[in-house]
Amino acid sequence: MNSLNLAQAVIWIVLFLLISGPVHECAHAFVAWKLGDGTAKLFGRVTLDPIKHFDPVGGTLLAVSVLLNAFGGSPVGFGWAKPTPVNPSNLRGRYADSLVAAAGPISNLALAAIFGIGFRLLGGAWFNTDNTSVENMLRLVCLEGIELNVVLCLFNLIPIAPLDGSHVLLDFLSPRTAMEVRGFMNQFGLMLLVVVIFFAGRVIVPVMVPMVNFLAGVPILLS
Repeated sequence: MNSLNLAQAVIWIVLFLLISGPVHECAHAFVAWKLGDGTAKLFGRVTLDPIKHFDPVGGTLLAVSVLLNAFGGSPVGFGWAKPTPVNPSNLRGRYADSLVAAAGPISNLALAAIFGIGFRLLGGAWFNTDNTSVENMLRLVCLEGIELNVVLCLFNLIPIAPLDGSHVLLDFLSPRTAMEVRGFMNQFGLMLLVVVIFFAGRVIVPVMVPMVNFLAGVPILLS
């Protein structure tokens, strides 16, 4: 692992724990509150305070996996923030559960766009993006911010429980089909999620690459 890989790993961990994870969970909490369920608000989750959204297991797993993968030159990993408590029975509207679920990935996409603007303003298309100077480090932070948030957006939209995409899928199925799919996911969801984690790259990368390149304004990644 070289110094650039280490810098990328630290940036991923810090951005996830301090910005991307809290914004994602706060978005769930805020939309649920506005749609009639105040459960998350009662637990103090309608906030961007990273401490309120920190999950000891998920946060530690993220840090360890990112650092381990950095030795292989790919500082990415798997982890999670503290899940936002939502009571669907309190929500108002036919597709309220979908809106609450989609709020998280949409917030990450918005963050990716913000980092993309920062990357362009810093001249990321024309200057080095590495850890050799303060200016280059700022560009690196913006680039990693784009990549991290695009990955979080796409991964969470995969329609497998407990990911956000499963809520969206179930909301658009007929009640009978939704019940059958929910039962299947309750029984095999964890197993499917483990499989998805191992093969997620093959599904996400082909979509992630053009999104990152578009937000960055230049071809940064190769599929």
